[in-house]
Amino acid sequence: MSRQTRAVIHADALLHNFDLLSAMVTEGQSMAVIKADAYGHGAINVARILSGRSPSFAVAIVEEAILLRDAGITVPIVVLEGPHQDYECAVAGQQNYILVVHQRQQLQWLASCSPDQRPTVWLKVDSGMHRLGFQCHEIPPLLSEYKDLFRDPPVLVTHLACADDLDNPFNLQQLDDFLALRDQTGLAVSIANSPAVVGWPQSRAQWNRLGIALYGAQPLQNDCGLSLQPVMSLQSSVISVRTVKVGDTVGYSQTWQAKRPSVIATVAIGYADGYPRHCPSGTPVVVNGQKASLAGRVSMDMITVDVTDIPIPKPGDPVELWGQQLPVDEVARCAGTISYELLSRVSSRVPRLVRYV
Repeated sequence: MSRQTRAVIHADALLHNFDLLSAMVTEGQSMAVIKADAYGHGAINVARILSGRSPSFAVAIVEEAILLRDAGITVPIVVLEGPHQDYECAVAGQQNYILVVHQRQQLQWLASCSPDQRPTVWLKVDSGMHRLGFQCHEIPPLLSEYKDLFRDPPVLVTHLACADDLDNPFNLQQLDDFLALRDQTGLAVSIANSPAVVGWPQSRAQWNRLGIALYGAQPLQNDCGLSLQPVMSLQSSVISVRTVKVGDTVGYSQTWQAKRPSVIATVAIGYADGYPRHCPSGTPVVVNGQKASLAGRVSMDMITVDVTDIPIPKPGDPVELWGQQLPVDEVARCAGTISYELLSRVSSRVPRLVRYV
């Protein structure tokens, strides 16, 4: 690599987080959610690291499942959005994908599919998020009407809209409605994502979907108190250092102006790498293990950092944008977003380097 910009993926941290979260589920199984290229960590990397740990993987769309199969991943793969086109039903049957079906059109596609090609089907239930899924009252008649489609009893899947907010009573409303349906049908269920696994023990069930917490970010609005370890360290290096005098401006549109004689380090990362353009001046950046702050607008390929208050770095010195020294959640708060977005938007030109120690 010519430049030192990279995302180091810590395999030991991933395994630690999977084991920690799985231990919270006394009954049922946990699956790793590796949609969106494993939240930017590299789906194939993560699947290989978790081989033998996670009994299945969850992705959003069939194309993500195909990439895993092409890489030799053989465990069942749950496709959370189900088929977008009718031909994907036969593909899923051939490749051992489990399709989460959320509308009648998808059921009709499955009914038109040759019986020997039909995949395993789970049913998405809209318990209150109102994004995807059948209403609770629709499930019993669907089970009867389409009983010939189900090779095995389908798992009922739902999603809590506010699981990261432990004070929101809507979570209990959703749980009450969905668990009543579970008791009525006697079917296995999947409710809990990362926030629900951590914050809502009553949501833990036969299948639990480990997403953001698996990668070491905080799943709740407040610190969850778990010893989660960051899996990604987004790193770069200093490529230039200069001094500026009082009144000088730095970067596009002159949004940052020196109020004192200052030292500015230029770092080889920008919004084309997935570092958010909307990070404001003052966003923390770690240079040589010392916290400094962003100065001026993020450029396509570079950022500028005020290093006046730390030992002056030199070109080639290491920089961490988030990771083991700087929580991604802290950067996300500065950027007015969430860790999910920062991690999943690290671009393909940033190499992912898996480290096992």
